[in-house]
Amino acid sequence: MIRFSFRSASLAALFAMGIPVTIQAQNKIINVATSAAPFLRVSPDARAGGMGEIGIATSPDANASFYNLSKIVFNKEANGVGASYTPWLRDISSNIYLATITGYHKLDEVQAISASLRYFNLGNLQFSDVSGNPLGSSHPKEFSLEAGYARKLSGKLSLALAARYIYSKLASGTASNSLISYKAGNAFGMDVSMFYNAVNEDGKGIAAGLTLTNLGSRMNYSSNSNSKEYLPANFGLGAAYSLPMDGKSKFQFGLDVNKLLTPVPPTDSVGIANYYEYNVLKSYFKSFGSNNGGLKAFQTSLGAEYSYNNEFFIRAGYFYEDKYHGGRNYITTGIGYKYTTAMFNIAYVVPSGNGITRSPLSNTLRFGVTVNIP
Repeated sequence: MIRFSFRSASLAALFAMGIPVTIQAQNKIINVATSAAPFLRVSPDARAGGMGEIGIATSPDANASFYNLSKIVFNKEANGVGASYTPWLRDISSNIYLATITGYHKLDEVQAISASLRYFNLGNLQFSDVSGNPLGSSHPKEFSLEAGYARKLSGKLSLALAARYIYSKLASGTASNSLISYKAGNAFGMDVSMFYNAVNEDGKGIAAGLTLTNLGSRMNYSSNSNSKEYLPANFGLGAAYSLPMDGKSKFQFGLDVNKLLTPVPPTDSVGIANYYEYNVLKSYFKSFGSNNGGLKAFQTSLGAEYSYNNEFFIRAGYFYEDKYHGGRNYITTGIGYKYTTAMFNIAYVVPSGNGITRSPLSNTLRFGVTVNIP
C-alpha cells in the first residue's frame, strides 16, 4: 500500500497527465492509463501551447524536436535555438515548472541534427502512508537529454530518429514500516517520425506527420524489481493546412490525434501482477485493446494561427480527452511577435470548470523564444 501512496503523491503533481486512480462514476469505472516520467507528455512550446498543443505537422521551427523531429530538415535557416519556461499547475503549487532548451543544425539541404534538454521541477512533496502518517518529504526533479538526426528522402518527405536518456527522481530512501527503498529511475527511449510537406513556395498547401515517441526501456523507482513502470510511449498523427490570404495575411489550421501506448492498469491484484509482466512490445498492443477504451482513448487537438506580415501572430486551439480517460478539455490562446530573427511566444489555458471540477491546468502560461541563425 505504501508503494501506491508513493505513486499517487508523485504523480498527483502531474494530474493533467493522469493520476493512477480508480473511481466509480455513473456506474462506469474510470481507470486512467499512467506511466513513468509523465513530464515527457507536457507540451513545452508556447507556440504549440497556444494552438491546442498541436505540433506534429505545423510549419517547422527550433522546437520541432519536441513534436516531430523530422520537420527540422525543412527549416529555412541553417541553425536555430529555442528556450521555454512553463509554470505548471499554479492552481496547485507555485514551485512546479518545466524548462527546456533545444537547437538544430542543418548539415546540408537534406540532413539535420538536433539536441534538446527538458528539466522538470516538482517543488516539494510530502509523503504519507495509507493511514496518513508522515513518511517524510522529497524535492523531486526529472530531466531528459535528447539527440536526433533527420533526413529528406525527397523534396517533400523526411524521416528522423532520436535517442533520449531519462532521469526521474521522485523520492529516495526507505519508508518506515517498509522493506522497499526508493531510488531515482533511469531509462532510455527513442523516437521515430515522418513528415510530408506539400506546402508550395507561396506558403499554400498541406502537411502531414506521423510520430512514435518514447519507445524504450521500463523504469524502476524502487528496490521492488517486479514493479517497473512503462515509459509514456505515444502514437501521433497530424495534419496542417496553410492558406495565405494576400501579401501579408496568412492562416494555418491543424489537427493532431495522439494515443498513449500504455495499457490501463487492471483493478484486481491478479491483473496487476500480470500487468507488470508484459514486455514493452506487448504493452503497446495491449494499449489498443477494448479494455483500454478503444477510439475513446485517443486525444484530439485542434488549432489555428493567424499571422500578419510574418511578424504578428494570434493563435487559438482546443484540446479534448474523453472524460473516462483523463478528462482534459480546455481552450488555449496565444500570441507571438517576431523581431528580426527572434520569435517571442506566450500561450494561455483558459480557465474551465468550477470547484472540484475546475481544471488544474486553468490559467497555465507558457513562455518561449526561438532564434534563427543563418
